[in-house]
Amino acid sequence: MSSPNTESDAISLADLSATHRDLLWVLSQTGPSESGPLHHVLTDYYTDGIDHTRVCDILEELIELDLVTVQTHDPIKYRLTESARRALSARQAWQAGTRNVEAGHE
Repeated sequence: MSSPNTESDAISLADLSATHRDLLWVLSQTGPSESGPLHHVLTDYYTDGIDHTRVCDILEELIELDLVTVQTHDPIKYRLTESARRALSARQAWQAGTRNVEAGHE
């Protein structure tokens, strides 16, 4: 099993597909959730919809990347990891134009 990401090897959301990022965003807004409600939110968002199996596949990929964990209680719920929260925060800073401001680009 791989070790948790450190800040130096943390994944950038730029490396993920838009659907992966959207699913992370939905989880950040809903908190721990089952795959069904996540599927419904994405289906409402995407004009062509999205297959439930695809949502489950993306969740598995995000688990492998240490961005999502699964609570195996009944029902199974997915939640963000701290790595995902940091990645979402970094992306929001980038979108707002504030990323690297503190790095002292002079």
